[in-house]
Amino acid sequence: MKIALIGAGNVATCLGSRLKEAGHEITAVYSRTTDSARILADRLGATYTTDLKQVPASDAAIVMLKDDALKDLAPAIAANLKGALLLHTAGSVPMDIWREAGAQRYGVLYPMQTFSKESRIDWNQVPLFVEGSSAPVLESIKELSLTISPDVTVLSSEGRKKLHLAAVFTCNFSNHMYAIAEQLLASEGVPFNVMLPLVRETARKVETITPHDAQTGPAVRGDRKVINEHLELLRDYPEYVQLYKLISVDINKDLK
Repeated sequence: MKIALIGAGNVATCLGSRLKEAGHEITAVYSRTTDSARILADRLGATYTTDLKQVPASDAAIVMLKDDALKDLAPAIAANLKGALLLHTAGSVPMDIWREAGAQRYGVLYPMQTFSKESRIDWNQVPLFVEGSSAPVLESIKELSLTISPDVTVLSSEGRKKLHLAAVFTCNFSNHMYAIAEQLLASEGVPFNVMLPLVRETARKVETITPHDAQTGPAVRGDRKVINEHLELLRDYPEYVQLYKLISVDINKDLK
């Protein structure tokens, strides 16, 4: 399939590489900045442009932009790529943004994974969630998706929003906790990598038991002595005191 990439960030870099690996032809890479478009296009053997009108006719266009940019550019993309299958990869943007933009064949291809440009992703382990504007379009999206990952599920826009919310808790908020831990450790000259065995074991456990059953620590035990000691250690970080209290109470309502 001939596919144009609209966007050149983390998702576009990782997904574009997978599409090329799967045998698809990347016709062009669009970005608002020349350097980002050129770098990704060179990697994928495609042309690049900062002008949507210069994106060549393609079988499909996958739009991987920030939500606000997607909403702003959707009408221009639909106008310039008439007849192409138009897909976006956003977790929280409804599929109907394409209908409102005047698109004819459209849908969503949402890979539920965290991406960085230099990440090495095992795409066979990445669940894809898809939605299509009609039954035939949905079949086309599923066929394309199965060349990327064997794990493809049809999910509505509303379901995808809740999935994205769950992913924010699972990934983004967890990573922020790592960043806080890194800051606390750095104050004692301890590298964050001492936490990696704990990170791995925490992730491993929820593959076999529920997160609820895997919960450990002073909050679930109701250990107020340890909790108070931790709060004292956080006295120089008042924002973390509030965060620690809020999460502890959410784990164990008896701590209120």
